[in-house]
Amino acid sequence: MSLTLIVSFTVLMLLAIPVGHALIVAAGTALLVQGQIPLTIIAQQMYQQTQSFPMLALPFFMLAGSLMLGGALGNELLAFASKAMQRWRGGPLSTTVVASVVFGGVSGSAVANASALGSVLIPWQKRQGYPAPLCAANNATSAIIDILIPPSIPLILYSLVSNVSIADLFTAGILPGLLMAGGFIVLCSWIARRRGYVSPEAPVSKAELARLAWRSMPALLMPVFILLGLRFGIATPTEIAVLAVLYAMVLSVVLYRDMSWGRFRVSMVEAGVATGVVMLVIMGSAIVGWILTFDQVPQRFAEWVSATISNPYFVILAMNILLLLVGMPIDLPPAILLLGPIFVPLAASIGLDPVQLGIIMVLNLGIGLYTPPIGTTLFISTSIARTTLGETTRELWPFFGVAMIVLLLVSYVPALTIY
Repeated sequence: MSLTLIVSFTVLMLLAIPVGHALIVAAGTALLVQGQIPLTIIAQQMYQQTQSFPMLALPFFMLAGSLMLGGALGNELLAFASKAMQRWRGGPLSTTVVASVVFGGVSGSAVANASALGSVLIPWQKRQGYPAPLCAANNATSAIIDILIPPSIPLILYSLVSNVSIADLFTAGILPGLLMAGGFIVLCSWIARRRGYVSPEAPVSKAELARLAWRSMPALLMPVFILLGLRFGIATPTEIAVLAVLYAMVLSVVLYRDMSWGRFRVSMVEAGVATGVVMLVIMGSAIVGWILTFDQVPQRFAEWVSATISNPYFVILAMNILLLLVGMPIDLPPAILLLGPIFVPLAASIGLDPVQLGIIMVLNLGIGLYTPPIGTTLFISTSIARTTLGETTRELWPFFGVAMIVLLLVSYVPALTIY
C-alpha cells in the first residue's frame, strides 16, 4: 500500500498537482488498490488532524505578522535595517540579511519574507549598483533565516508531529538563525570588497539610528515576549499567538495610528488564505502518515538504517542528504509533516535529541526553498529581480556554502540547539 502511495504521489507531483490535493488523491488511490480499508478513513483522519488546540497558533501568528508588516511598523523595521547597515561595506546587500532577522520575529514564513522584502529591497539594491542576480540570490537565501527566528511556522508544524515543546524549538532556533545571518553578512561584505561595490549614500548619524531603533522597538521585542511567555509558562502557544494579534492591533491603532478597516480586511484575507493552504497540506499528510504507520514504514526504516549504518555520525549525514534531496521538489510544510514521523524514531535510535532534529529538518528543508531546479524563494526572488534562473543560481553558490557550514555545525554540535 505504501508503494502505491509513493508512486501515485510522485506522478501527481510531476503533473504539477498542488501538494495538498496530491496527498489526498494518492492516499485514496493506495486505499482503493489495497481494497480492504474503507475510504471513509480519509475523512476521519483529515478531520481528526484538525482537532488540535496548538494548531490554532498557526492562523493567529500569520495574522499578527500580516498586521505588523502591512503598515507603518513594517516600514519602520525596514528603515532601521537599511540605515543600520549603511556603515558596512556591502551594506545594501546586508540589509536583506538583517531585515530577515528582524522580520523573522514577526512573520515566521520564509516565502512571505522573500516576497515582502524582495519587492522593496531588490529594486533599491539595483539602484545602488548591485547586479540583479546577486540581489535575487541574496534575497532567496536570507529568507530562510525567518523560519529559524521565533515565531516559526515550520517549527510549530514539527512540534505537532514530534510532540516536542514549541518553547524549546523556538529557543533552539535563535542561535542557528543568528549564525546564518552573521555568515551571510560577512559574505556580503566580502563580495562587495572583492567586486568594488560602494554605496553612494552616506552613513546615518548615531542619533538618527537610535531614533529608528526606538521606533522599531515594539516589533523587535515581540519574539522576546513570545519566548518569555512560553519559557515561563505564562501562556500556551495558542494563547501567545492570540496575544500577538492583540499586540499588533494595539500598536497599529494606538502607537502608529495607521489601522483601517481596509487594511484589517486585507490582513484577515491574507492570513485566511495562507492558513487554508497549510491546513489542506496538514489534513492530506494525516492520512498519508496513517497509511505509512499502518504499514510500519517508520519502524522498518529506522531498523534498516540502524542495521545498515552503525555510526551515528553517518546516520546524521544520511539524514541530511535525504532531507536536502526531498527539499528540492517538495515544499517545506508537507516535507516536515511526512518525514517527521519517520525521522523521530530514527533519531531516538541513535540518541539524537528531537529538538536538535527539528532544527536540522527545518534548516535542511529551508535550504531546499532556494535549491535548483525547484525553489519557492528562488523563483520569487528571480521574478522580482527580473533576471534569469541561471544567472541567479550562479550567484547562489557562496550563500549555499555558508548555509551548509551552519547546517553541519547544527548537525554535529548539540550545544548550538540544546540548552
